[in-house]
Amino acid sequence: MLERALIAVGLLLLAGPALADGRPEDTEQWTPVPAQVIPGASDTATAPSDAIVLFDGHDLSEWVASKDRSPARWLVDAGLMVVNKSAGNIETRRLFRNFQLHLEWRIPADIQGQGQARGNSGVFLASTGPGDEGYEIQILDSWANSTYVNGQAASIYKQAAPLVNASRKPGQWQSYDIVWTAPVFGPDGGVKAPAYVTVMHNGVLVQNHVALGGETRYIGPPVYRAYERAPIKLQAHGDPSAPISFRNIWVRELN
Repeated sequence: MLERALIAVGLLLLAGPALADGRPEDTEQWTPVPAQVIPGASDTATAPSDAIVLFDGHDLSEWVASKDRSPARWLVDAGLMVVNKSAGNIETRRLFRNFQLHLEWRIPADIQGQGQARGNSGVFLASTGPGDEGYEIQILDSWANSTYVNGQAASIYKQAAPLVNASRKPGQWQSYDIVWTAPVFGPDGGVKAPAYVTVMHNGVLVQNHVALGGETRYIGPPVYRAYERAPIKLQAHGDPSAPISFRNIWVRELN
């Protein structure tokens, strides 16, 4: 599996930005559709003693606006962090390299829309720019919502579909537990080792130490860009559906 993953990464790196002027559809994968798996009962994971708590229901002191690093302007209501789409993406004040991340998110029970316009958000594991640059794990309502499979919930967006669909219904809390291994770059910015990510969705393994081809791209193949440490970012997607909520976010640095 590792050999095939590294070969795939090599092919993507060789492709470079050649398709950057193509269409979004060029990098959408629609089959095979991951099997539906019903996860176990919802349970909030308490932060371990060595974790950095990024959101505990009280304030946004650990977060800033991605566009200019000013104080984050998302909403805090009844212990929840609610996306403010007009305020744009937010990211952590602190910079990270390798880490274990836990976060919980909820799609509104009365969500409207379909496909990518149904509760769309994302967590970028290394935010390398003010826009949507970085490495994204997709957040979306994928309970009964058809879309391209490398764009559904728990996908590595436009790179890898989840092994199974472990989504809960809208209105129920969902969790991601993510282990991120940052890419390694040489002095010239070349890739010495790709990034790897493992993802548990609602306690179910959905991404198993997957080698990434580079940063997320909406159009064209992923491309690496050298960095050392970067913030973790949450996306305020521009789709018209009702905003989603987050709670209980913490990270453990893995040095």
